[in-house]
Amino acid sequence: MTENVPVRCPACRREHAYTPPTYPCPCGAPVTPPVLRYGIPAQVHTRTWANSWVALRCESCGRREEWPQPELGCPCGALLWLPMDSARIDAAEAAASGPPSPAPAPAPEPAPAPRRPAFRPVTIRTARDAVLAAGQYLHWLGFRKVRAAESRPASGVDLRGPTVVARVDPTTSPTGLRAVETLWLNGLNESSVAVCFSLAGYTGEARIRADEVALPLFVLDLTGTPQPVNSAADDLVRIGV
Repeated sequence: MTENVPVRCPACRREHAYTPPTYPCPCGAPVTPPVLRYGIPAQVHTRTWANSWVALRCESCGRREEWPQPELGCPCGALLWLPMDSARIDAAEAAASGPPSPAPAPAPEPAPAPRRPAFRPVTIRTARDAVLAAGQYLHWLGFRKVRAAESRPASGVDLRGPTVVARVDPTTSPTGLRAVETLWLNGLNESSVAVCFSLAGYTGEARIRADEVALPLFVLDLTGTPQPVNSAADDLVRIGV
């Protein structure tokens, strides 16, 4: 079981017990970000997609992946990023690299990056079809074990996986500011990537807020093919997970 880490909010001085999240490596082993015990958290004022991730190696297979930056939302309103234990990260990197070779050898040619296969859309005729199309698209992006809720909960989260939460708005009205903020907060609370899909697009306020918090926005057409509508969505499509 992951040990709790004491965290004191620098804004209100309230102390919290934080449990670092555990993510599944593709090899099946658990990966837990090594949060520095008694480290000083940083208050987040500007959140971007690029700085919301941390690179970690799996201690079991040595695979290096990007995982969500550990963070904590204080009831006072402050969003805190928790410092990493750099000594443990360096030790994992050293173990993965192995002992130095006695003589330098020419580096092999890098293997070409695997190309993602073409996405196969699902024609949208019903609201359930929209959720299915969005779920398949998240799987295509690299998210695993994404499941749809039986019925929309109060949180508004229609799709959920170990590292992602998503809202799918199949209505004919543009998705508004409140829906985007609620989804973003769900992502923060679960240390997951939040992604929004809409059939009718987004209000201006919703798009501005999504850009501020780097929340990916997609528009679904009736063929079931999501199209990115902001830079966070472009980055997600380009990089994947």
